Amino acid sequence: MKITALAGGIGGSRFLLGARAALPDAEITVIGNTGDDITLHGLRICPDLDTVMYTLGGGISTERGWGRHAETFTVADELAAYGVGPAWFGLGDRDLATHLVRTQMLAAGYSLTDVTAALCQRWKPGLRLLPMSDDRVETHVVIETDEGRRAVHFQEWWLRMRAATPAREIISVGAEKARPAPGVLDALANADLVLLPPSNPVVSIGSILAVPGLRDALIGTPAPVVGVSPIISGAPVRGMADACLRAISVATTAGAVGAHYGGRGHGAAAGGAGAGAGAGGGILDGWLVDTADTGTEVPGVTVKARPLLMTDVEATVEIVRAALELAGV
Repeated sequence: MKITALAGGIGGSRFLLGARAALPDAEITVIGNTGDDITLHGLRICPDLDTVMYTLGGGISTERGWGRHAETFTVADELAAYGVGPAWFGLGDRDLATHLVRTQMLAAGYSLTDVTAALCQRWKPGLRLLPMSDDRVETHVVIETDEGRRAVHFQEWWLRMRAATPAREIISVGAEKARPAPGVLDALANADLVLLPPSNPVVSIGSILAVPGLRDALIGTPAPVVGVSPIISGAPVRGMADACLRAISVATTAGAVGAHYGGRGHGAAAGGAGAGAGAGGGILDGWLVDTADTGTEVPGVTVKARPLLMTDVEATVEIVRAALELAGV
C-alpha cells in the first residue's frame, strides 16, 4: 500500500509514528511543510522537516516535542553573552549540526529535496520525507502595533509573541511562485490513501496547499483523502491553532475546520487566501473527529467520531486504523 501524508511538525510526527507502526509494510511518503523555515545566524532551519526526521528516527526530545534528545544549549548561551539574538529561538547544540550540514549543502547547489534525503540517511525514519517545495516559502504574520501594521516571521509570532498579538493576516511569502518539489505530485497521484494528520490547518497543511498545483493534485488523486481533526471540543489538541484560525475567520471547532478543508466536489469554506487550505476546491472524503465532537457534519464528507488523543503509539495506531476503515482501504 502506498500512503501519502501532508504533515507539519509535532502533531504530524506523532501521527506518523502510529502510521508506521500500524502499516509496517506500507510505502509512506510525507510531504512536509517548509513555510516555518527560517534563516538565523546564517543557517537555514527547517523546523517541521527536522521534527518529522528526528521523531521517526528516534532522536527527538519527547519532553518538548521538538529539537534533539539530551540537548545542550552552550552555543545559544554564548550568543546571548555576546548580546546576539534572537533569544526566543531555542537553537540547541546537537540540532546545530543538522542546520550546518543543510546550509553547506544548499550553498553547494543541492536542492532541499536532496539535502533532506541526505540528512535522512543518518536518521532512517522508515518513510520518504519530501519538502513541499525546493523553492523558498516563508509564513509571515501581519500584526497591528502602536507604530501601525507590520509583518513578522511566523516563528517570531509563534515563539516570542506566543501568538498573543492578534494576527490580521497570515501570508505564505513566495508560495505563488513556488513549484512542488520533485516527487510530490507523483506521490499524490499514485497513492492508495492520502492522510491529513492533526497538523495546524492554517500554517502547516494550509502552507502546503498554498504551493500552486498541490491542491489540484490532491483534488485529482484517485485515492481517498482522510483527515484527522486537530481540534477537540472547541480547542486545539496542542499549540495555538485557534489564534491562526481566528486570523482567517474560521471557528475553532472540528466541524469548521472540516468545512474549511471542504469535501471533494463540494468546495471549501471561504477564508485566508494566504493560508491556502480554504482557497479553491474541497479536498476531503473522510474526516475523523473526537467523540467529544460526535454529531459533527461536513457537507460532502463522511464524518466518524472516535477518541483522538495520541497518548501513546498504541492509541495512535488505533486512530490510523480508524482512518483506514473510514477510507475503505
